[in-house]
Amino acid sequence: MERTAGNKIMKTVTVGLMAALVFVGNYLSFPIPNGLLVTRIHLGNSMCLLAGLLFCGSTGGIASGIGAALYDLFNPAYVLSAPYTFISKFAMGFVAGKLNKRNKEGKIPLASTILAAVFGQLTYIVLYLIKSFFTVLIIGGTVEAAWIAVGTNAVTSSVNAVLAVIISVPLYLALRTALTKTPIRSLINERKESKGYLNPLTAGLTAFAFLTVTVYTINLAAQSKLEKKEEEERTLLEERLEEYEKRIDYLYDYLNIVTDGEGEIVVEG
Repeated sequence: MERTAGNKIMKTVTVGLMAALVFVGNYLSFPIPNGLLVTRIHLGNSMCLLAGLLFCGSTGGIASGIGAALYDLFNPAYVLSAPYTFISKFAMGFVAGKLNKRNKEGKIPLASTILAAVFGQLTYIVLYLIKSFFTVLIIGGTVEAAWIAVGTNAVTSSVNAVLAVIISVPLYLALRTALTKTPIRSLINERKESKGYLNPLTAGLTAFAFLTVTVYTINLAAQSKLEKKEEEERTLLEERLEEYEKRIDYLYDYLNIVTDGEGEIVVEG
């Protein structure tokens, strides 16, 4: 019983530590201009991959999702996308952790680690580009603008992916050896018996994914609709003001009223 409780505490601490690394990694970045959307080159993905490679899919995925979502929540530019970020970053860490498997000799080949990191990144890129495409459409952009945003994001995502793999794999190889000499060794590349994909955990995650993406889409659509309405009202007000100015100018001309450069009426004689 004590050992089980100790493992749970250790896993909680590990998730918190890796989530903090993901959170900080997102701040090591610089933005890339991208029209309607905001995109960045950053080191957050390397920490997500590291979490997945070091620990099992669920532990690495949860740490990745929490750390990245917290970054979005603390950044006004990304706060609405936090739920989707949690899902996409969880998927990246989860896939990397699941694919980083031991062979028959009980070892994890370097090729397996690299492929796990690459496929983890590809999973995230696909989810991120899908989100980028539909986000532009939801906020009122054209299909052409959506594809342009996808193209720009694909470039930055590819750069992030290359950096993430180059950074995370060597870090994983170095830390795996070091961490096996610490109390956390029981969690390194942890593998539990598979219970199949149709279980309460996967069902719950799937339901959560649909719920969060739906809420994100509704909020984004509502915000876009409100901004569009405000823009229409502002345009209508400007048109009315312009029409009133034309009428006033007409009356001045009709009554032979002269004004100075500041609009003050000049009284002659």
